[in-house]
Amino acid sequence: MSNQTNEAGTLYLVPTPIGNLEDITFRALNVMKTVAVIASEDTRNTQKLLNHFEITTKQVSFHEHNTQERIPQFIKWLKDGTSIAQVSDAGMPSISDPGKELVQACIAAGITVVPLPGANAALTGLIASGLAPQPFFFWGFLPRKPKEQKTTLTQLKSYSATLIFYESPYRIVKTLENLIAVLGGDRQVVLARELTKRYEEFIRGSLTTVLAEMTSRTIKGEFVILVAGASEVEAPTLVLTDEQVRQAVAELIQAGAKPNAAIKTVAQQTNQKKQEVYRIYHEL
Repeated sequence: MSNQTNEAGTLYLVPTPIGNLEDITFRALNVMKTVAVIASEDTRNTQKLLNHFEITTKQVSFHEHNTQERIPQFIKWLKDGTSIAQVSDAGMPSISDPGKELVQACIAAGITVVPLPGANAALTGLIASGLAPQPFFFWGFLPRKPKEQKTTLTQLKSYSATLIFYESPYRIVKTLENLIAVLGGDRQVVLARELTKRYEEFIRGSLTTVLAEMTSRTIKGEFVILVAGASEVEAPTLVLTDEQVRQAVAELIQAGAKPNAAIKTVAQQTNQKKQEVYRIYHEL
């Protein structure tokens, strides 16, 4: 890649439509037309978007499997004056998609990072869900393994914020079953399906009724799951033995939580002081 200027280039983070191509912004189109290269999660998918808007900018693949290879290459180009637009297949780069490692590398190298506003499935679903729009807690894709998924949901059970997850049509029923197992069947939920597309749909109700609806039909399309936050009535204090406290903390850590965060979560769930749970866990 040849130099364009004597100054460093800019990394532009460009959101792409999550379904409806009309949701692209004029600014996003202009950036993709004027940069030297587009870093795409899937070049074949992005090419369809570029063809639709008659954009001929060169693409280079950038996905989770070639991150370590591409980042040094991109940093060199940027330092040499080449500006890059980074896009994912749909929505915001870095949000449940590749991007954050490149952003971190650019910041460390003193390269300017410019984010563009645009489509995002989580917020699009949230504002039409009918659930409390704020505060909300966005998790993204839950762990696939049932045990790890339940451990994560247990960690989130007492949150009063609206919970937002992404899920595929292949795992939506099992995830709803795990939500019921951990949160109970009465918690309100909204499934936002195929957002901005022709068959956009919102399925609302209790977890139990929504699960019954989903098991009775052919399931297609990507989902945003929005779950009402816990009320004080829905989040009773847990009474655990010392051994159960240690086990609860250990399970959260095994699922990926940092020790202090796991101890804090168990303290909230058991209405104990953090220092007491710390003492129990470390057997002091």
